[in-house]
Amino acid sequence: MNHRHLSAAIAGKPAPTGNFCVVANFVKIAVICGSWLASDGGRTISAKLSALLLTGLLSLNVFAAPAQLKVQAHLNPSEGAMVGGLVELQLDVLTDTWFTSVAALPGLKLDGALVMPPNGQAQHLNQTINGQSFNGLRYSYLITPNVARSFDIPALTVRATPGQATEQISAQSQPLSFSAAQPPGFAPGETPLVASGLRLKQVVTHSATPPKVGDSITRELTLQADGALAMALPIPTFGDVAGLSRYVSTPQVKALDDGRGNILGGQRVDSASYRIDSAGTYTLPAIRVKWWDSAARQIRSAEVPSVSFEATANGAYKPVFSLAEDLRQLQQNHLQFSSRWLLWLALAVGLAVSVYLLRPVAVRAHRRWLAHKRAKQLAWQHSAAFAWQQIDPQLQARPAQLTALYLWLRRSRLGLKLTGAGPRLQGLLRGLYGRQSAVDQTLVQLHQSLSTLQSQVARQQAKDAPALRPLNPVHEKDFP
Repeated sequence: MNHRHLSAAIAGKPAPTGNFCVVANFVKIAVICGSWLASDGGRTISAKLSALLLTGLLSLNVFAAPAQLKVQAHLNPSEGAMVGGLVELQLDVLTDTWFTSVAALPGLKLDGALVMPPNGQAQHLNQTINGQSFNGLRYSYLITPNVARSFDIPALTVRATPGQATEQISAQSQPLSFSAAQPPGFAPGETPLVASGLRLKQVVTHSATPPKVGDSITRELTLQADGALAMALPIPTFGDVAGLSRYVSTPQVKALDDGRGNILGGQRVDSASYRIDSAGTYTLPAIRVKWWDSAARQIRSAEVPSVSFEATANGAYKPVFSLAEDLRQLQQNHLQFSSRWLLWLALAVGLAVSVYLLRPVAVRAHRRWLAHKRAKQLAWQHSAAFAWQQIDPQLQARPAQLTALYLWLRRSRLGLKLTGAGPRLQGLLRGLYGRQSAVDQTLVQLHQSLSTLQSQVARQQAKDAPALRPLNPVHEKDFP
């Protein structure tokens, strides 16, 4: 800005009130100190330089290198692993920017080993790789070998979304391997307990003091091991004692941590209750746990003492059931039950097979029986006896009918003429159709003489039939 333009600017401004200097970031600019009138030009220059600087920074950000993701794996300890011990697989997930979300970790399974995946807790890291700064998180897989052999850990793929990345990216760790050896003092195939420290204690509780028959005693064992997984802790053996009934409760297993998510060891709580079945002196055996001290590298053992007590008789106690007696009775009943029901089962199977094989024969026999029954019923309906049973109801009906009477005469082979059955039927015709007819009286007389009529017809049927046929062919229909 020249002096002419500066004087023109001063002419339109109020009187000076002070002096100032303008300094811009990253660029040193000297501005002539003067009145507040001259400061307007300095503000314009500062605004232009700030805009240019911001534009440059944004341009550099656009052309910046893409975010990087690195995965590194380490074993702790790297060698000297023991069967039953703890091997930590440390998985470092690093980036040169920052993480916008939690990394997706892969699962890990190893044959012959227990693997506990990361519990969500991680250690923050800051590393320099090839002169470049990286930051990230360290996750831990806890591995407990169960057999003496070599273990191969494959490359693990981790997926994450670092800052400035447009999508999720992945990276792999390098494959690792380690060998586990059997600690000294343990037999081959035996799974030892390896820990840096171990504590074993017991708590004995009596349901009543002094104990009597029917009371119970509870024995609780608590095992804590430093540097070991809770699920790798051994199961204590509660011995059986004659005269006592033992009931084992479900164990309680949990991990020991420092309150911030870092696992320090494991704890197992086992409990068994003994019910007193008979009076006497009893001793619960001592329980011993053998373990390998990974810090001192020597075998050690922890033991809880035996528990002795005396139980007195209880006259008021009556056992609900006796296991020994129930087992003996069950065994006796089992033999009798099995033989009896085996016979019934064999009979049922034989009957089912017989029914299956004889079903076609039974079906044919049933059909023949039904056909015979229908034929017999049809023959009965076409017999003279059936017609005779219909005579009395028809005579008592109003008006009376003689259809069954004619049908009976025909089926009795007496033709269709009532006169052929005897003089009583001839009188019936005169009473029904004569000049002096008496229908009601005639029907009553006929109803009273039915039994006599049947015997007369039977005697006529007993006579030999004539050898010659009738001369008059009109009456041919009278004979069946």
